Amino acid sequence: MMMTALATGLFVTSCGAGSAEEETTPAPASEAIDLAGTHLVLSELNGEPVDVSVTAAFGEDGSVAGSGGCNRYNASAEVEGDSITFTPPASTMMACDEDTMAVESAYFEALLAASSFTATAETMTLADEGGTEIAAFAAQAQDLAGTSWTVTAYNDGQSAVVSVLEGTTLEVSFDEDGAISGNAGCNSVVGGFSAEGGAISFTDFGTTMMACDEPEGVMEQEVAFVAALESAATYTLEGDRLSMRTADDQGAVELVSK
Repeated sequence: MMMTALATGLFVTSCGAGSAEEETTPAPASEAIDLAGTHLVLSELNGEPVDVSVTAAFGEDGSVAGSGGCNRYNASAEVEGDSITFTPPASTMMACDEDTMAVESAYFEALLAASSFTATAETMTLADEGGTEIAAFAAQAQDLAGTSWTVTAYNDGQSAVVSVLEGTTLEVSFDEDGAISGNAGCNSVVGGFSAEGGAISFTDFGTTMMACDEPEGVMEQEVAFVAALESAATYTLEGDRLSMRTADDQGAVELVSK
């Protein structure tokens, strides 16, 4: 079922003394909240603060995807009024440290236990069948201006997203004035960017002209990384992660917040 909006409203009536009946004007209903298209970051789990980056992005088709803290996951959400149910999440099978895996496991359990939700433009909470709050989220803005990132992976031009070479650091910063700067492993990168509504493009992109020979493959990596960055057409912010994809929905660049 497609996700429906949650609308909350308060309607107040009163009766006066005697035979005269007084009616008050209904209070305006609050703005409907549609989960589709929202990006959320988990802030509390079972009443405890969360220091692991756990995210949930709701699609127009009822899909839910994000990071459980270690693994990527996908599920579906069915919403009716303030009721919500999730299908069992399907996730990748990476292993992380014990604390992170414990948070991820508890988060997936919370999704399956969820029975109702409340939402505003800034927050969402999930409650179990007994009404106990089991998860709280904060909305995440999709604004890149003023952010800085370290690249973890990039498209190598062979339709594969590969990790950054050990011993190299690739960085990208998005300035408030629409400028981009960073390091491609050997040379500095500069240019301009435009990012709005999940779409991104780069202009006047360039690099310095130094040559590096260590570690082996650093210059080939740089060429592939710059091409991957320029190929980006869409982006998604999820917690401390930034993902860029090409116009044909291929992975372009993966980054983590500095």
